[in-house]
Amino acid sequence: MINSGIIYKGPSIIDGQPIVAIAMFSKANTKTGPVVQTYILVDGITPLEASKNGADFSICGACKFRGETNTAPKRKQAKNRDCYVNLGQGPTIVYKSYIKGNYQFGDPRAMGRGRFVRVGTYGDPGAVPQHIWDELLSEAETWTAYTHRTNWRPDIAMQSADNHNQATIQWKQGNRTFRVLATLDELDKKNEALCPASKEAGRRVQCTACKLCKGSSLAKSIAIVKH
Repeated sequence: MINSGIIYKGPSIIDGQPIVAIAMFSKANTKTGPVVQTYILVDGITPLEASKNGADFSICGACKFRGETNTAPKRKQAKNRDCYVNLGQGPTIVYKSYIKGNYQFGDPRAMGRGRFVRVGTYGDPGAVPQHIWDELLSEAETWTAYTHRTNWRPDIAMQSADNHNQATIQWKQGNRTFRVLATLDELDKKNEALCPASKEAGRRVQCTACKLCKGSSLAKSIAIVKH
């Protein structure tokens, strides 16, 4: 089976700037379990530099967790960045390997076949043309996906909600949400379930076994305490 490859290289759907999407099969993440990770990166700029100068808008849109543009020489990334993704780890490793020419174009359908896919390990899937995800997921076992792009493919992705009001609007439209909580007390027990793979839930199950973060379904929306 194909274990890694470029699944998209071209303009961002968000702002038209050059981006690249790379998929790779990995067993290293203890929270998710064995999955196809997908990294959406700004093409031609390191992830840390893209964070500092705001170029990550091309792959993350208006997500509040991007932080504030700050190009001070000593700063490694955006000011007040709250995203859980450590840019110095996965995204940088993948970007450096991409620049070295270690990834070839791969067949998205073959990459996802029979596997669990993490749509947007880093980056918003709404930055990539929809047909790429349709192909990647067409024969996948299942997937997880989140987006800040309003009403983007609710059949594929959960809507990332920044607060309870935003979540409520999405629930009224029949969409499921994923929400980051400041404290466990913020959990809306009627409409949300705590991520069972989280520390607060006792890390009861890996994402590959849970399978709740997958677009629209009959399940409750999911929330997790900020980490």
